[in-house]
Amino acid sequence: MRIQSLIKDAQLGLLFQQGTFGLEKESQRIDRKGNIVTTAHPSVFGNRSDHPYIQTDFAESQLELITPPTKSLEDAYRWLSAIHEVVLRSLPEEEFISPLSMPVGLPPEADIQEAQFDDPKDVEYRQYLSKSYGKYKQMVSGIHYNYQISDEFIENLFNLQNEYSSLKEFQNALYMKLANNFLRYQWILLYLLAATPTVELQYFMRNGVNHSPLKEKQLVRSLRSSPYGYVNALDIVVNHDSLNEYVNSLEQLVSSGRLIAEKEFYSNVRLRGGKKARELLENGVKYAEFRLFDLNPFEPYGISLQDAKFIHHFLLFMLWIDETSGQKAVEIGKNKLYQVALENPCAETQFRNEGEQILTALIEMLKEIGVNQNEIVYAQTKLAQFANPMETINGKLIQAIQQIGSDKQLAIKLSQSYKQRAFERFYAISAFDNMELSTQALLFDLIQQGIQVELLDENDQFLALKFGEHLEYVKNGNMTSHDQYISPLIMENKVVTKKVLAKAGFNVPKSVEFTQLNQAIEHYPLFEGKAVVIKPKSTNYGLGITIFQQGVNDREDFAQALEIAFREDKEVMVEDYLVGTEYRFFVLGDQTLAVLLRVPANVIGDGIHSVRELVEIKNNDSLRGDGSRSPLKKIALGDIELLQLKEQGLTPDSIPVLNQNVQLRANSNISTGGDSIDMTDEMHESYKQLAVGIAKAMGAKVCGVDLIIPDLTQPAEPTLSSWGVIEANFNPMMMMHIFPYQGKSRRLTKHIIRMLFPEIV
Repeated sequence: MRIQSLIKDAQLGLLFQQGTFGLEKESQRIDRKGNIVTTAHPSVFGNRSDHPYIQTDFAESQLELITPPTKSLEDAYRWLSAIHEVVLRSLPEEEFISPLSMPVGLPPEADIQEAQFDDPKDVEYRQYLSKSYGKYKQMVSGIHYNYQISDEFIENLFNLQNEYSSLKEFQNALYMKLANNFLRYQWILLYLLAATPTVELQYFMRNGVNHSPLKEKQLVRSLRSSPYGYVNALDIVVNHDSLNEYVNSLEQLVSSGRLIAEKEFYSNVRLRGGKKARELLENGVKYAEFRLFDLNPFEPYGISLQDAKFIHHFLLFMLWIDETSGQKAVEIGKNKLYQVALENPCAETQFRNEGEQILTALIEMLKEIGVNQNEIVYAQTKLAQFANPMETINGKLIQAIQQIGSDKQLAIKLSQSYKQRAFERFYAISAFDNMELSTQALLFDLIQQGIQVELLDENDQFLALKFGEHLEYVKNGNMTSHDQYISPLIMENKVVTKKVLAKAGFNVPKSVEFTQLNQAIEHYPLFEGKAVVIKPKSTNYGLGITIFQQGVNDREDFAQALEIAFREDKEVMVEDYLVGTEYRFFVLGDQTLAVLLRVPANVIGDGIHSVRELVEIKNNDSLRGDGSRSPLKKIALGDIELLQLKEQGLTPDSIPVLNQNVQLRANSNISTGGDSIDMTDEMHESYKQLAVGIAKAMGAKVCGVDLIIPDLTQPAEPTLSSWGVIEANFNPMMMMHIFPYQGKSRRLTKHIIRMLFPEIV
């Protein structure tokens, strides 16, 4: 099949580069001493049998992390990163993920337990593998690389050729060419990406006898891909001359009992399209799974994005070249693979010339199809590694092992550093840091619990969630179909909110509404000397709100506060200031799940630094950022803060005395620099029930209720002196409850998931 000329003539270079990608990574869980753990698969990850992201491979200790299929390698890599962070933060404190493919710190074989799946047949299959190959060989880990050729590219190419009359047959032939050529030249990727030069002696022990084929201190390129790795016996041969021959010969091996099942055939390429090979003929090949790759221990996720792209380009080249390998060429490729795998990794490969010829032609293809120059340069660095094997991953790994003393010590060092990195911003998912923090927290829990996630609109925080056949949509972390459509419309209008709550019998402060700035300023005598709150009719995150706790005594200050509020809306409210402490109640259904004391933005004087300097010092806290992607918001020194300072007789350059509390805001929103303190357990139950009632009056399943309460320990009374409603909020912020400045974390996102998927136990 000659497709190179068709791609050139029809200018299909860009379409040729499209595809669908997925990564699967196997890894052993190890303890602080580098030993493989013998504990069960962590229950925090739910049922591994149908978990879309976190499963087990052979043993209970062997994690398998799976990305969803994506249209770009960048997205596949982001998912792999996110799944890693979830796993590392969920594992017990003393557990880590080994960065090595070959197992170190092997326990006695009797202590290794096969993965305990729900289906007994899955367990029985692993028990069969234990008897046939030994448990130690099954503990080898690696990367599986899934690639689907673009359907649009296949259709375009099919229409340009005249060799095949059936699209399905053409597609099957395309995948067969990809698989066979890969098997012929796979040794090249092994040379460049291998990372298993050593393994501890125990790996070769069977029934107390050492069966090691290696000399003492012998190094190789890849034990994993050698005849001593995770491979079938040499006499297990599947015919690759055609897809028909492939299917028939594989079925024959199973029917004769030489393989217990088709999946026992450990080829470095698996053609996918059904549970049985026969379905490939009936339905067509859908994608190919490439299983050659050792874990790169120097990458936190076992593979670099650059190498993932390089592998893709190598696969494209396997389609690009005119030759189509058959069984004879596949056997040549297998023999070369085994020879290269057992070569001295510090020396040039005996097949250097062929490797350089292939990569030189690959680079020319990249130029022809318009690949990014950076990726061409990266391919050129790979080409140069044929002349310098110590620049390969394996070469660098050998140097690192020699420097630290052993592969086990290196595994300890790297695994602990990767886990520490995963906790640097423990409240975020690094790969999805463009999303708001509440959505990131929800995404973390969804990945952990095994609920399938589709990012419908990442920038708009819109997700589709699926568990079995149950589908739900979520926006901004907690906006779901469980709320009435009218609820957010009521709550975004503060005037309507107050009237609805007043009709329902809840205590609300008196207020006056204005639609014109001049009209509002003219009413200054009505409010002079009174403690008031000035805020836009429709606001969120505390924007445009000014509070005069000590009474408004300056007409210019009153006018400026009104002007600030009118910047946010065409209608402004001036309402009575209620004496007491403001608390945020997070309500879900019939329950108040969290109560928070939000301390307004402030700094504490030290007698040395100015207010401006104290703000800068407080803003240096790693938890402070933009407020949507960090638990706390950096404090600003804007117009409202300057007014607040003026009320206290201060300016930004004033130096407060030791322990002087300087208020920079009167409103307590976290989104304006406030501090969050969990008060759920201290709050009297009567106020929690009030909050539930207020949410129901709003018609909301999820609601944030702001109450002013003078004494949280005393039961609620039906007067404004006992409590008052300030606001009801749709899409209430969850991160300040999940990551409070002080107090207990309330993982609200788990409750959102439970509301959406009550069937999950």
